[in-house]
Amino acid sequence: MSYEEKGVWSFLVIAVVGYGVYLGLVLSPLATGTAPTDVDWVAPMVWTIGGAILAGIVLRILLEIVWPSEGRTADQRDREIERTGERVGNSFVVIGAIAALVMCWFELDWFWIANAIYLCFVLSAILSSVTRLVAYRQGGFQEW
Repeated sequence: MSYEEKGVWSFLVIAVVGYGVYLGLVLSPLATGTAPTDVDWVAPMVWTIGGAILAGIVLRILLEIVWPSEGRTADQRDREIERTGERVGNSFVVIGAIAALVMCWFELDWFWIANAIYLCFVLSAILSSVTRLVAYRQGGFQEW
């Protein structure tokens, strides 16, 4: 497995686990009958995003210690796969921005706006990662 592909796997795992932790922290008060707008969501969101960044750095270092890669430079294939994955994933960033804009028009609570944006960031990370992993598993892209 290449250095770049390991990075994609770690990014995917951290995105899913980080968002799962966030949902666990935010949804647990809802089970007790707390209104969604009364839930303290800012601190859990900041901490899970910060924790995901830190976990990404640590996991990448640990992966290289346990399973060292032959090289760390991206070749043309890696760059094309990364570019395509980002294009696909960015669709959810745009969807999140549009959703936030529409929610602002209707003056929804910040809880809903921020969570829609965060969800779309996570979906973007997942979709981008899956696209890249499929491309790696299929051997890249056909040259024209």
